[in-house]
Amino acid sequence: MARPTKEEYYLGIAKEVGDRSTCFRQKLGAIIVKDDQIIATGYIGAPRKTKDCLERNECLRDKLKIPHGTRYEICRSVHAEQNAIINAARAGVSLLGGDIYMYSINPKTGDKNDALPCFFCKRMIVNSGLKRVISSTKEGGIKIFSVDDWAKEWREKDIVDDKQQYGTNENIRDGLGGKPVENNCNCD
Repeated sequence: MARPTKEEYYLGIAKEVGDRSTCFRQKLGAIIVKDDQIIATGYIGAPRKTKDCLERNECLRDKLKIPHGTRYEICRSVHAEQNAIINAARAGVSLLGGDIYMYSINPKTGDKNDALPCFFCKRMIVNSGLKRVISSTKEGGIKIFSVDDWAKEWREKDIVDDKQQYGTNENIRDGLGGKPVENNCNCD
């Protein structure tokens, strides 16, 4: 039996964290690691002390046929990446120089998703001082992103030109429109 790499090890933990997700559209777990220690975790779920989609037995975004990757203001949940960053802040832990690991599964089918952050989460990741995003892919691989590369690309182009974002391929899969993004995760 082969010993898992550090990336595989931490993504396995992120997968377990994601099992706590209360979203009908995606199970996503995120862990933040700094100096080879897990310093924060997060999963998709409603704000503390409020009812989540599972408790309500409906997803408002599904009910309104809102495409993936859009209109996040009409969502009861806080994203896994946001929750991990928030949990670190609640504990008074610095994220500077850390890495965030993300693992995603479609809860309806059990299929793996590309674990890509939305624009809101990408901006939070950039501002939090994290250095890398390590994501699971739908093919079972691993994609590593440099946060500095994102910021550099946004300085040279614009955030709206970003091609590595959550939602596009999921909308096609779920019949909500759109066209595939080429090399969405550089793993196709």
